Amino acid sequence: MTYESKTGGKNNPVKNDVLKPLAVGRTPHKSKLLELCRERCRVKHYSLRTEEAYLGWVRRFIFFHNKKHPAEMGGYEVESFLTHLAVKGHVSPSTQNQALSALLFLYREVLHLQLEWMENVVRAKQAIRLPVVLTVEQVNSVLARLDGREWLMASLLYGTGMRLMECVRLRVKDVSFEKNEIVVRDGKGGKDRRTMLPARLCDPMRTQLEKVRELHREDTDENWDGVYLPDALERKYPNANTLMAWQYVFPATRRARDPRDGKIRRHHIDEKVLQRAVSKAAQAAGMEKPVSCHTLRHCFATHLIEAGYDIRTVQELLGHKDVATTQIYTHVLNKGGRGVQSPLDK
Repeated sequence: MTYESKTGGKNNPVKNDVLKPLAVGRTPHKSKLLELCRERCRVKHYSLRTEEAYLGWVRRFIFFHNKKHPAEMGGYEVESFLTHLAVKGHVSPSTQNQALSALLFLYREVLHLQLEWMENVVRAKQAIRLPVVLTVEQVNSVLARLDGREWLMASLLYGTGMRLMECVRLRVKDVSFEKNEIVVRDGKGGKDRRTMLPARLCDPMRTQLEKVRELHREDTDENWDGVYLPDALERKYPNANTLMAWQYVFPATRRARDPRDGKIRRHHIDEKVLQRAVSKAAQAAGMEKPVSCHTLRHCFATHLIEAGYDIRTVQELLGHKDVATTQIYTHVLNKGGRGVQSPLDK
């Protein structure tokens, strides 16, 4: 594949991120390189968060090398960019690996290049950290300082073990009061799973769904574009996006334009709303350790293991692919290091 800049010269340095890929027998594409990246992300069914992260890293990579086109660069430029992130930017290994994944995606999926250096890139080694875990009393103290919707969402995180975005994206159809269970759709790794619906949260959930139903009636009266449906479900079931079953359990207060198709929809609540609420509640409770929404998921797993539940059961509830990931919670039990009694205490 060759490339032609706006000025018409082949393989010339490009002053911006615009290139037209030329393929034999095809009409030259007029999209910008970043638009091609976006299109490829959507072909691969990446989430919007992944899409924006990848586009951000590609943009930073190009500007770091003075807007030189990626097709004219190689392993040396990629390595120097990653080195800059680690040495000058002081980014974490996970952030550095995310940048590398974005660049490999650019070369393999967008530019369709398979170069020798791409197979020899070494990823940053990530440190294994023990999660922050609160006691049951501390969790109750944090939850007691939350109200309404934020209290319900935080209680779900602790009571079900869901991740933050799994809770935020929860739909009405996936809550079953008859079975006292919640179906988590499209979790990490694109997997579905089932978890419990705590009996204590059944009445608050019914109250929340009544609010959703009232909001849904208002939207229906105003001829809205419906809620977002994944993949091609909107074409397969044209009216499903206006049904109550597909609405988010925690919808946004206002409708907004969907970045995928430009339609006006009511999306789910912004996750930052809950993140800020939990952080403030932890500070008000006098917590002397960093507490986030994900901390409540860690507490869920640790407290179940403390209660004697089988680690395989906890693994299924959390949606972990490998039981080794779940075993880290056995290291943070309240009994001390690995549950072993110190000889000094004897």
